[in-house]
Amino acid sequence: MDNTTSTPRRSARRPGLPLAALIGVVAVGLALGVAELLAALGGWFGWWGVSTSPVVSLGSTFISLTPEWLKEFAIRTFGQHDKDALLAGMGITFLLIATIVGVIGRSRPRWAAGILAAGVIAAAIAVLLRPATGIVDVLPTVLGGAAGIAFLVSALRRALNCPLPNATHPGADPAERSTPADGLAGSPRSAITPQSNRRGFVRLIGLGALAAATAGALSRWIPSTEQVTASRAGIVLPTAADLQPAPTVDLKTPGLTPFLTTNADFYRVDTAFAVPRITAQDWRLRVHGMVSHPFEIDFAELTAMTLVQRTITLSCVSNEVGGNLNGTATWVGARMADILGRARPQPGADCVLSTSVDSFTVSTPLAALTDGRDALLAVGMNGDPLPLEHGFPVRMVVPGLFGYVSATKWVVDLEVTTFSAVNAYWTKRGWSANGPIKTESRIDIPRGFAQLKTGPVPIAGVAWAQHRGITAVHVQIDDGSWLPATLSAPFSIDTWRQWVYLWNATPGEHTIRCRATDATGTTQTSAAAPIMPDGATGYDSRVVTVNP
Repeated sequence: MDNTTSTPRRSARRPGLPLAALIGVVAVGLALGVAELLAALGGWFGWWGVSTSPVVSLGSTFISLTPEWLKEFAIRTFGQHDKDALLAGMGITFLLIATIVGVIGRSRPRWAAGILAAGVIAAAIAVLLRPATGIVDVLPTVLGGAAGIAFLVSALRRALNCPLPNATHPGADPAERSTPADGLAGSPRSAITPQSNRRGFVRLIGLGALAAATAGALSRWIPSTEQVTASRAGIVLPTAADLQPAPTVDLKTPGLTPFLTTNADFYRVDTAFAVPRITAQDWRLRVHGMVSHPFEIDFAELTAMTLVQRTITLSCVSNEVGGNLNGTATWVGARMADILGRARPQPGADCVLSTSVDSFTVSTPLAALTDGRDALLAVGMNGDPLPLEHGFPVRMVVPGLFGYVSATKWVVDLEVTTFSAVNAYWTKRGWSANGPIKTESRIDIPRGFAQLKTGPVPIAGVAWAQHRGITAVHVQIDDGSWLPATLSAPFSIDTWRQWVYLWNATPGEHTIRCRATDATGTTQTSAAAPIMPDGATGYDSRVVTVNP
């Protein structure tokens, strides 16, 4: 009779759900961090293009594929923080995918690696869909993905093959192999104790998390960002040869929007998921198309031209009635008319297609750039070089037109052409080709549903009709007569005007409305219209309660 006792085997175990999820999160974080760092370093050293970031590429692809109603919902809901909301949504999505990868890896490591590989392929495709990218530009994504997959496989192998001593067979042979899981081979146990294996596993997770965090942080602070920041910091704006007097027309009413908007408070609405990076030294503008003299100009040449300083109000077409997607700043730049005059547009041209460094396009009526208004290639904003998020080093500023047909940031190309020959980013999506700003006004104070006291109450706000100017604002209480408000002193036809009306408030619930009249005699329409295709219309109103 064979009395040989079989040697018990140490059993493999699946990691718990939290641990599996952690493995997935670290693996995806490492893949993204390494890819972002390589993309940033490659852009800095010129190994590949500037559009290689998988996160930016995925975000930009999402923006380009998003239906218009969803874009407008995002702008209405989040305003100029729409991209912050998108970034947060992408972060949550990445976290969910990473968790799923880790949980699936508990029992199906190969499936988990396959899902992560599919995500890498999707990110690579998003990179290739970016303008001016080629196959070499997917290298950061592929290499980052490879790092994440390698970590995932290694961590899951260690977790799956971390043996538990058999409580009923304490003398189990440590040389035995653990049971392989889904094709991941076990490791010889002759020199590995459960304690050392667990320590190695913990070290692996810690090092992976540290590498992911470090790579992600470095990708945000690599020399390319520092170079652009240093380029901006090194610019001394030349004194404009043609100056307007400094604005001194602010009513300084508490709660009323200031006449001038600070750079930090100026609205930002654009399609750039990440702020494009271009230095003043690298910037060049190409002027071509239906012109007799195509040419290129660099930043030094541009700032050597006769510069003008103008205070201009800009407005976004996505601004709802009563919204705050507009602002007034003092801009310094060269006249677009001088730039285009040097190129000499040919007969038949009626449009200028401007392109930003990230390939966003805008079509602007040629007449609006050459009719004598202060249309600028701006290099300065409120006394400083343009902020990065507002178009550094050069952007367009055109009074009288909504930004989507005029205010190209990070502009690098001007093509003189015809509206029949081109479709810009927004016009091909159904928006109006011309986009003149309407005569509008809004109420800043009191706020909607405010609780007020009887007696004198200031009602105040701003009104605008760029390149026509505002001549009057009237206020209506409930359904009463329209009463004239006091306007701030006029500054120019290209800026908004503040207004205030002192109301003797009586007890009860009241509806307050306002309307503006421009210098052509046109009064703001009461007809309510949505922002698409050429801007919202209607009266701004507030419901307030006056207590005795």
